[in-house]
Amino acid sequence: MALPQTSTVFHIDDVTKTYQMGKVVVHALRGVSLTIEDGEFVVMLGPSGSGKSTLLNILGGLDTPTEGSVLYRARELSHASRSELTEFRRQSVGFVFQFYNLMPSLTALENVQVVTDIAKDPMSPREALDIVGLGERVRHFPAQLSGGEQQRVAIARAIAKRPAVLLCDEPTGALDVSTGKLVLEALRFVNRKLGAAVIVITHNAAIAAMADRVVSIADGRIANVETNLVPADPCDISW
Repeated sequence: MALPQTSTVFHIDDVTKTYQMGKVVVHALRGVSLTIEDGEFVVMLGPSGSGKSTLLNILGGLDTPTEGSVLYRARELSHASRSELTEFRRQSVGFVFQFYNLMPSLTALENVQVVTDIAKDPMSPREALDIVGLGERVRHFPAQLSGGEQQRVAIARAIAKRPAVLLCDEPTGALDVSTGKLVLEALRFVNRKLGAAVIVITHNAAIAAMADRVVSIADGRIANVETNLVPADPCDISW
């Protein structure tokens, strides 16, 4: 029987994650509960080691919780098989990381095409590059692009399969301020115009101003959740 559609993209209930490091047990997440709605722009803010990357990996199906429940549109991911998680990542989630992970021997267009060739209903690679403002750079190789341009190719690659969720791990961490703003503008466009829920994890508190909601994470727990009634324009952010 088909599960009912819901405006809630993720429902996370009392999720914990522990790792065994030799004789030491590391508690990465300690009872995290959270919901993410369709079309939200959420910033997860916290210092290194707070658990935000672990939570992002669990949301993206790259990891599973030790305890607790993770629902994607009412579908349980916590006990999904490896093949089910692979299919979930392939069709529903786009990833953007601090380091661009582009293939140096492929052009910008070809780097995006790597994803569109395996997606069910992708946009064209050129359309995805147009969205991030790189329509005139499609034939350039990564070495011929600036850091910000490479990151925008990575965003184009992530959105080309039309994901419901875009997960971003420190997407401006390796960029200067002006270049970082261009990347944030591209993420805002994807969120507002394409309707993808965007989740950005960062240690940079300034980026929080552009979010619909800001989730502060400390010591594996959600310390605070704030709503920005009027999210800032990326161009107005200073850090």
